[in-house]
Amino acid sequence: MNLILEGVKVGMILCFLIGPIFFAIVQAGVEEGFRAGAMLGLGIWVSDFLFILSVYLGLAYISQVVSGPNFTLYLGIGGSITLAAFGAGALLTAPRTGALPEWSRQTLRTSSYHSLWLKGFLINTVNPFTFFFWIGVASSMVVEEGLAPLDARFFFGGVLGTIIVTDVLKIVLAKRIRQWLRPVHLLWLRRISGGALILFAIVLLGRTLWSL
Repeated sequence: MNLILEGVKVGMILCFLIGPIFFAIVQAGVEEGFRAGAMLGLGIWVSDFLFILSVYLGLAYISQVVSGPNFTLYLGIGGSITLAAFGAGALLTAPRTGALPEWSRQTLRTSSYHSLWLKGFLINTVNPFTFFFWIGVASSMVVEEGLAPLDARFFFGGVLGTIIVTDVLKIVLAKRIRQWLRPVHLLWLRRISGGALILFAIVLLGRTLWSL
């Protein structure tokens, strides 16, 4: 039980961080509803699960890869390009709400579920913070604390479970606030979300180049 609570604490810390994942979830929940937001979230959660599985089973090998001279450079450039691409897509397109009757009480899914899942998966996977976060957690908890396989399952289950629950709450709240928004607010939400993704991409690229 203590390990589950430790995992919940780590997950709660993550849920309060404002990053590209937060803006992507809120945008999907407000514009396209709960199912769309949940599908984007599912891509994020699958990505996190694969990170947990990878770093737990192959921590020694991954540590060698990370210590390579160009790994951080390639990961940072790839992540910044992906974030900038999603941000530009949000800025260059507008939410389709103009022709909807009583639109504030409805949602219109303009993206396929597959594309939403892929968006969530890519935003989380190419984010260097996610990569190094899971390596750091696995190194400190699994290696230094010497967790047994069953104990590691409890701990990582607590972390991932907290992430899923808090993300679902964000999606629900995002959908709820839609009824108080007008079309112009949705447009500005998309611009803020797109601008934030591009800003994160620029910061990520700057930090990557600065560390050379």
